[in-house]
Amino acid sequence: MTQDIKTLILLKNKLEENGKLMKKGKTSHIMGFKTTKVHYGTVDSIKLKSLYLNIQTWVEPIIFSDNWQRVVLNLSRSIKHTIYDILDRSIFDDNFIVDLDLRSSGLTMKKKSFMNLEINLYVKDQEIDFKSKKMHDSLKQMSKKIISQNLTKNDYFKCYLTKNSKTKQVMLQS
Repeated sequence: MTQDIKTLILLKNKLEENGKLMKKGKTSHIMGFKTTKVHYGTVDSIKLKSLYLNIQTWVEPIIFSDNWQRVVLNLSRSIKHTIYDILDRSIFDDNFIVDLDLRSSGLTMKKKSFMNLEINLYVKDQEIDFKSKKMHDSLKQMSKKIISQNLTKNDYFKCYLTKNSKTKQVMLQS
């Protein structure tokens, strides 16, 4: 081994010891939903300042609309209101960001479209553990409310776990 390689290995080991080279991001899945995939994560679990809640599903229009852009904007707005009403203020700040990714231009009857909902939340207490029961339960409760109030009871869409039923059957058999 050359001196340069030994020096690089020594430098890498020093950075790892000081925590400057370690990965800090984490994710955790939230189970128990039939029509959606839900997980939450953070980019820095050491100095926990913010985290994201991600809800993914396939939606299929059940009634026709002339203005799908308006329908998607109203869905985003109703999700924001739901979050504001149920936000656990002992853990999270009042500030949050909702990013609903659902392409209104591709919405047509009898065709499923992918929907990705990402909610960025800011933590009040940076000492709280990322995988604590309190954090997990709060995010699971928030996910349940969003799914039941905004997705399941939606007049325009029906939600599916997968794009086609063959994939769903394979997943259930596994």
